Amino acid sequence: MKKIFFTLAIAVVTVLVSCKPSTKEQNASQDKVQDAKENVQDAKDSLAVAKKEANAEEWSAFKSQTDSVINYNEARIAELKLKMKNTGKTMDDKYEKNIGALEQKNKDLKIKMETYKNDANADWQSFKREFNHDMGEIGQSLKDLTVDNKK
Repeated sequence: MKKIFFTLAIAVVTVLVSCKPSTKEQNASQDKVQDAKENVQDAKDSLAVAKKEANAEEWSAFKSQTDSVINYNEARIAELKLKMKNTGKTMDDKYEKNIGALEQKNKDLKIKMETYKNDANADWQSFKREFNHDMGEIGQSLKDLTVDNKK
């Protein structure tokens, strides 16, 4: 009976000792995992800061450029209105409506630019693409308006 009890005790001790992980290895691996997590978080933070700074620079350049185009459009519309008044003859209602529509679109673009919030949640590329498309349409409409298609 002593032999069975002794064999069973050795087996239990062996199982317990072999199942217990090495605390030094476990602590070292946990430290490495924690360091890796911190490095990943630092990299994410650095990327977010760099992206925000790049977007801020790009935003200010884009805003400056679009403001000058909007101002040019305003001047061109004012010039067309003046030309319409100076001709002395009655302009087509369609011509007047087109000028009014272009003026409204230009004002809408100006408001859209002023109300846009350049933050991390905003879809900057989508806004820029859409805004440039709308500005291009106004520019083309202004060119088309001054071309005399009547022969």
